[in-house]
Amino acid sequence: VYAGNMFNDYSSRYVHGAVPPELEGLLLSASTPSVLSGRVSYTLGLEGPSITVDTACSSSLVALHLAVQALRQGECGIALAGGVTLLASPDAFVEFSRQRALSPDGRCKPFSSSADGAAWSEGAGVLVLERLSEARRNGRRILAVVRGSAVNQDGASNGQTAPSGPAQERVIRAALEDASLDTRDVDVVEAHGTGTTLGDPIEAQALLATYGRGRAEDRPMWLGSLKSNIGHTQAAAGVAGVIKMVQALRNGTMPRTLHVEEPTPHADWSSGGVRLLTEARDWPSGECPRRAGVSSFGISGTNAHAIIEEYVPEPAPEREHRERVLTGPLAWAVSGHTAQGVRAQAERLHRHVTTRERTDPADVAHSLIATRATHPHRAVVLGRDRETLVANLGGYLRGQPVDEVVTGVADELTRTAFLFTGQGGQRPGMGRELAAASPVFAAALDEALAALDPHLDRPLREVMWAGPGTREAALLDETAYTQPALFAFQVAAFRLLKSLGLGPAYVAGHSVGEFAAAHVAGLWSLPDAARLIAARGRLMQGLREPGAMIAIAATPEEARLTLAGLDDRAGIAAVNGPDSVVISGDEQTCLTVADHWRERGRRVRRLTVSHAFHSPLMEPVIDKFAAELESVTFGEPGVPGVTGLTGLLDTQWTDPEYWLRQIRMPVMFQPMIARLEAQGVRLFLEVGPRAVLAGLAHDCVTGEDVSILSLHRRDRAEPDALAACLAGAWAAGASVDWAALLPGGNPVDLPTYAFERERYWLGPPARVADLSAAGLREVAHPLLEAEVDVAGDGPVVLTGGLSVGAMPWLADHVVAGTVLLPGTALADLVMEAAERTGADLVEELMFEAPLVLPRDGAITVQVVVDPPDPSGARAVRVHSRPTG
Repeated sequence: VYAGNMFNDYSSRYVHGAVPPELEGLLLSASTPSVLSGRVSYTLGLEGPSITVDTACSSSLVALHLAVQALRQGECGIALAGGVTLLASPDAFVEFSRQRALSPDGRCKPFSSSADGAAWSEGAGVLVLERLSEARRNGRRILAVVRGSAVNQDGASNGQTAPSGPAQERVIRAALEDASLDTRDVDVVEAHGTGTTLGDPIEAQALLATYGRGRAEDRPMWLGSLKSNIGHTQAAAGVAGVIKMVQALRNGTMPRTLHVEEPTPHADWSSGGVRLLTEARDWPSGECPRRAGVSSFGISGTNAHAIIEEYVPEPAPEREHRERVLTGPLAWAVSGHTAQGVRAQAERLHRHVTTRERTDPADVAHSLIATRATHPHRAVVLGRDRETLVANLGGYLRGQPVDEVVTGVADELTRTAFLFTGQGGQRPGMGRELAAASPVFAAALDEALAALDPHLDRPLREVMWAGPGTREAALLDETAYTQPALFAFQVAAFRLLKSLGLGPAYVAGHSVGEFAAAHVAGLWSLPDAARLIAARGRLMQGLREPGAMIAIAATPEEARLTLAGLDDRAGIAAVNGPDSVVISGDEQTCLTVADHWRERGRRVRRLTVSHAFHSPLMEPVIDKFAAELESVTFGEPGVPGVTGLTGLLDTQWTDPEYWLRQIRMPVMFQPMIARLEAQGVRLFLEVGPRAVLAGLAHDCVTGEDVSILSLHRRDRAEPDALAACLAGAWAAGASVDWAALLPGGNPVDLPTYAFERERYWLGPPARVADLSAAGLREVAHPLLEAEVDVAGDGPVVLTGGLSVGAMPWLADHVVAGTVLLPGTALADLVMEAAERTGADLVEELMFEAPLVLPRDGAITVQVVVDPPDPSGARAVRVHSRPTG
């Protein structure tokens, strides 16, 4: 960060004034110019060079020069350079007028015969700089190129603040040398040109001696100055000149310089080919790049010159074709630092798209991600066409519940866990819509099915996508096909999520879902995992006694009591929540236990499964499955998993014995979720054809900031449900590669950030007067300031000033649009006077007229207490008048 800054008359206002108590100890560091660049670096987290430059009016162009050097030397990869001038007091005007160098009519007349002084102005400007090669590589929108720059000093000239013509010539030649250019290669110069009778002729002569030499008669160097348009912005003048020339390049026009009647007679215009831009001129692109020089000369004697060149894009390399990962709804993603910020951003976007009907909604979606920073508060609007997106965005802004709008607050530390659904999560046609919409999903599904089909008696796809009422459709609920089908879908879905940039920190699975979790984590190859899952389903399908599984709303402890003594016939198959268990085993035994709980008023539901999984009835499978495990190779998982038996971080998946116990032992889903939460997981995403675990997880999580998502929604097509899932994940803080949904999107102009305005500018300091020196005594009252002691037996007078600006709370009392001092405040003034004169009672108080407060300005208040009458009573009056 390189920031140009000059004298600071902001904090100096408090040198002779009282510093507000809340700022004591802070004003120095908060307003010191050296902290300016440091505050920017602190706010943005930048760690390269951070320098505040003060060379007076050349500050921001010197900052640009230093930033270019830092980039060339590799001190930073990207730089901010700019300048700022704010006039907090009239001191600069007063001082310059004393030098007779301030324009009487407030207009700068650069290089004009009528030039009579400068006119001060305020402003701030910032340039973002990057090495050209890096900017191209990063796909930046390049506006122009800094071809060269130079800085020098007047040295021992004819006066400390007088400009030096020879020094200006030298700095121009040095910048041209740095740019490897000749003077004739520059078309126009944005001069310092302040409109002073001393500085302009010297600068004009320096330009004539450099850029004016050797030019063809029909190709002069054109001269202009932005100060004729906006005044002299001092430390920001250089960056303002650069911005002007960049805009001139973009618009193909050299802007005219205002207020020039005739060229100043104090320069010999015939000595070189330099002409004033008294009229705007076309500046079209040609065979050679267009170039402009920019000058800034500081009253400090430090001079700067930069050469800005038109950016000529290189022929774009043939872009690598990136296949669209998913065809589905578009996503308009907006974000902000606060909830109000994201809403304001959404309002700006809505206004933008509704007033530009030709804007491609896909380009808007691409630009919102590719050209905008991402902030914690987020909202994603989904829709398949422009009309739907605009309608959904409008509904969100009106506060209507819109299913296609997902909001959330992202946590950068959020960890994601993928939960793979167990048996019961299958559904007819699962994956068909995703395969049609996503080449990635289709390819991964084909690969999984190709690995599974050799172990089955029919193609698995026929079972998964069979039409309703067919024999194949009924087979999907048979274990021999259910388990392989779930595995195939989950593996393909995982590959799709990864291709969209969404990956897990942990994986876990419920029952058979653990096999898919273990495979994607890297425990088994696809052929080995396919062999195991097909064998497991086949062996379980072959059991003669199917049994039953029943979900009961009971705690594990309660369920164990009713299962005591029945261990050889039934047991707990899953602990799915604090008061949610599944029992499994012999059908009659399970039904008897279920009746017991039903009679006690508990919720009981029999599961639609073909066998009693995780029960004693599974024991005949174990030895046969052990033989299958001997034929596969175990690897080391690349993604940590949490097991379904103990809920502990996996150290057992690599042990074949674990997978034998997994057949018989209960699924400890609730402890699994607890362990994942303990590892920092705040986003749970169910990978499965139906939302089964998502509902269970809601009952298990303890954190309020946890997000639980699923790939499936009953009311949506698979691609739409996936898009909503991605939106929810991104809103919660997960990384999503939105570009994969829109490869080749074109950037378009969108509204800039909707900053939330908060006033930090300190008001004028309160004057600190010595009351005792004026014969007054200080009064500690919010509405009064002093007490006047009148000689002899005169009255007691209390005085103070009231203004809405100093006491904003006074504006709360408005009657018919007029701010009135409340009657209670008037009574309080009288009570203060009574206390100061020893009176203990206000006997009568009459309001003759309301005390009106102006919205601007102030009033003076006097409370006058007369001497006591013979009875000891005192008359009191309250007077007011406008201050001054």
